[in-house]
Amino acid sequence: MGADARAAGDRAGSGRRAVGPWTSSFAPRPLLPSLAFLFFLLLVVLGARAARYETCPKVQPDMLNVHLVAHTHDDVGWLKTVDQYFYGIHNDIQRAGVQYILDSVVSSLLANPTRRFIYVEIAFFARWWYQQTKAKQEVVRDLVRQGRLEFANGGWVMNDEASTHYGAIIDQMTLGLRFLEDTFGIDGRPHVAWHIDPFGHSREQASLFAQMGFDGFFFGRLDYQDKAIREQMLEMEQVWRASTSLKPPAADLFTGVLPNMYNPPKDLCWDMLCDDKPVVDNPYSPEYNADKLVKYFLELAAAQGRHYRTNHTIMTMGSDFHYENANMWFKNLDKLIQLVNAQQQASGSRVHVLYSTPACYLRELNKANLTWSVKQDDFFPYADGPHQFWTGYFSSRPALKRYERLSYNFLQVCKQLEALAGPAANVGPYGSGDSTPLREAVAVLQHHDAVSGTSRQHVADDYAFQLAEGWGPCEVLLSNALALLSGSKENFTYCRELNVSVCPLSQTAARFQVTIYNPLGRKVNWMVRLPVRGGVFSVRDPNGTTVPSEVVILPGSNSQEHPPELLFSASVPALGFSTYSVSRVPKRTPKAHTYRPRPWSRVLVIQNEHIRASFNPDTGLLMKIENLDQNLLLPVRQAFFWYNASTGDYLSPQVSGAYIFRPNQPEPLPVRRWAETRLVKTALVQEVHQNFSAWCSQVVRLYPGQRHLELEWTVGPIPVGDGWGKEVISRFDTTLETDGRFYTDSNGREILERRRNYRPTWDLSQTEPVAGNYYPVNSRIYITDGNMQLTVLTDRSQGGSSLSDGSLELMVHRRLLKDDARGVGEPLQEAGLDGWGPGLWVRGRHLLLLDTARTAAAGHRLLAEKEVLAPQIVLALGGGAPYRLGAAPRTQFSGLHQELPPTVHLLTLARWGPETLLLRLEHQFAVGEDTVGNLSSPVTLDLRNLFSTFTITHLQETMLAANQARDLASRLRWTPSTGLPTQTTPSLLDPAAITLQPMEIRTFLASVEWKEDIYTHSDAPL
Repeated sequence: MGADARAAGDRAGSGRRAVGPWTSSFAPRPLLPSLAFLFFLLLVVLGARAARYETCPKVQPDMLNVHLVAHTHDDVGWLKTVDQYFYGIHNDIQRAGVQYILDSVVSSLLANPTRRFIYVEIAFFARWWYQQTKAKQEVVRDLVRQGRLEFANGGWVMNDEASTHYGAIIDQMTLGLRFLEDTFGIDGRPHVAWHIDPFGHSREQASLFAQMGFDGFFFGRLDYQDKAIREQMLEMEQVWRASTSLKPPAADLFTGVLPNMYNPPKDLCWDMLCDDKPVVDNPYSPEYNADKLVKYFLELAAAQGRHYRTNHTIMTMGSDFHYENANMWFKNLDKLIQLVNAQQQASGSRVHVLYSTPACYLRELNKANLTWSVKQDDFFPYADGPHQFWTGYFSSRPALKRYERLSYNFLQVCKQLEALAGPAANVGPYGSGDSTPLREAVAVLQHHDAVSGTSRQHVADDYAFQLAEGWGPCEVLLSNALALLSGSKENFTYCRELNVSVCPLSQTAARFQVTIYNPLGRKVNWMVRLPVRGGVFSVRDPNGTTVPSEVVILPGSNSQEHPPELLFSASVPALGFSTYSVSRVPKRTPKAHTYRPRPWSRVLVIQNEHIRASFNPDTGLLMKIENLDQNLLLPVRQAFFWYNASTGDYLSPQVSGAYIFRPNQPEPLPVRRWAETRLVKTALVQEVHQNFSAWCSQVVRLYPGQRHLELEWTVGPIPVGDGWGKEVISRFDTTLETDGRFYTDSNGREILERRRNYRPTWDLSQTEPVAGNYYPVNSRIYITDGNMQLTVLTDRSQGGSSLSDGSLELMVHRRLLKDDARGVGEPLQEAGLDGWGPGLWVRGRHLLLLDTARTAAAGHRLLAEKEVLAPQIVLALGGGAPYRLGAAPRTQFSGLHQELPPTVHLLTLARWGPETLLLRLEHQFAVGEDTVGNLSSPVTLDLRNLFSTFTITHLQETMLAANQARDLASRLRWTPSTGLPTQTTPSLLDPAAITLQPMEIRTFLASVEWKEDIYTHSDAPL
């Protein structure tokens, strides 16, 4: 996305791979290192520390040093698609061609050895790299080795920080950093995280960066009120303590706010996209401006330096897609540096200007040896002026947000089976399977104009296309792996449209198999719902035992709009699958399951052994929920409302748009104050169907054994014929006394307290009482009175808030008629490419938990894990040929010899090399979060015989992104105002005793040997 108001090869997810599938810069380390090896190790550590900053330019210790950072910000999709940006297509939309930028920069760097440049977006760089000759690649390697071309951040993209899940952030950073490590070695390893454009900054993002080994973090966008105070208090740079659970300095990260977002200073933009006057240093020219320019620059440097604490300041010399003609920039910067530095001799100037990089600037700040203030909250929400809160994108394009989350889920399944099955997953009876296209597509979706929903419509369509293209090779991989592990070559079918009850095989076949794969490290029970044509079915479990099943028909419904659904509960082992057989029972017809209350008992109730939910007989709305285990009762009223989107008023011309949320009044309007209801009750499910309007409905659902209430909402197409843009919310009103406080997750991990009309580190002047209190909700939001807690979990990222005590709201959909003047140039209509379609129809789920405050974490942590990594369903007709002759098919399988404890989440299991796997284990509870079940305590695992299909022969621990060995990694040390943290030395790695502290993620490269005949190893407990 652009930096201001912005009137301004191959796809990164397909085609030629940017990352070779099994290349790795890591070699297994000997179990018993010799003295010679230890000496070599010492030299490597010392050399690595020196190599990190030894190429930085010299500075003047007694002067104000102005670090000029030449850079380009290349959005991986925004106004144009990824391919259009790379190749320079559709310059009538935006002048931008990334391939030409990189060509031009390399040529200009070679012209002058003092010049430096940084690059960020590896999705583009990797594509460009593979198009270069070997000779050109060696030239670029030399520039990197000299520190003249430096990589900052190093992720596949510069990811959004509000709408992204932490697992997807780690994956996309790992993808980009691995390319750099494989291509350039330690010379290409970034030392600085660089998020100059994301629209607000999360605490978890900073924690992840710290755990990846970054020395510092620079960003551009900061709330305008916060920035003014920081400039005054000299707190534009400080230490961000990004975790309340990890022991400092594990999640401490030096963080700096750039002075001019990421643009050049005013009048100093010398790109072909700019109109500023070039440096004219010929005194005989009538356009001569050198003296005036030098005077202006010295004043600018002094003014900027007054907001920072050291004798160093940074200027970003570049912006969106700059340097397509790099010579224009560098020629003028060369002159500026020469002219300003000449003043040191001519007039005693104490300003020194130099080509630099963020890493070199950071190193000088570190050398200053100062004590820095500490920040412990986050930088949400972001506003760039009064009435201009960037909180709309938390919910923009809800369908794309859901598709991204589903694709992340499918990618983890794909990578796990690729690891469990070994090479047979990539080449098998179904062809060549490959996880790389989906890895790259999901990585692209983390870009801050992708999952955020802030691109143009045709670009959003292209993002969805990239995901769809990535699913195909993974489906082939899954088929190969499932055939190997099950011993049967079935004609596997993947129903991608189950969310709208479409699955051709289950709706036409009289007999079929259902394989359910569970990507979690512990057994799950999952209610399978499949659309069928009708009739009665018999379902048998993996042992051939008939299990309860039902065909549910909604009474009075259209069979095409609401097809009959087959329900049965499946039990699936940890990291494994179960196969169920389904067959139609001839000449039997299911009945519509309805329950009509007697006239004197009009209250609608659905209930299982754990939960009771009651509905108002007059309105049809939810009115109370009870936790029967804890004997808790809470009045809860849930309904749908909509905010009338502002089109500007006397206070501000700002309108609601893709980025900005601005309602024209603080109170939303009800979709309707009552709902038509229908009740469905069977032995396997109880549902209250609520119809609020022609474009808003909901099913409140409860399964046996379920400890939460499921609310499946369907919203859209949002009508706008009245000329009003609408922003639709689901609101829960309770009697809890919450004192203005509510709680949201940070990228799906740690929880932050929020307070209405309040910021923890500065006094807020609130201009928007609704939008200014909205926060990103990646997976959950809750309120509590200290005794009782109501938690709502989401199936995608949404914006949410508590605008009055005891109330929670989540924005589920928005359709707007005006552009918010942040560069997109089109309203958020989602009405097709021509803008005249009916609008988008969206379906999603909220999961409602009522618990005591002391025990709530166990519920929402484990449920959130199960929601993000839900089981994957694969269908087949059955009767496939044996994978190996003479072997009976296996109907149940687990990739683990024993389940993981509930505190541990298997975050990553993926192929890394021909005989190497990437393994991440995570403690998913925070310090003090669960005292009843002891789930916040450290936990120790034995990895030696944990997996059933392979044996770990060697284990090497790495930093979070797996691009550097943990025992060789070192970060710059900073002194926070809270005192210098104690540095801990990693203990000797023992695969038999891997201990995880609360909220700790440990990353390993495991050398493995797959068992000779995976299929015959069935000793894993089920």
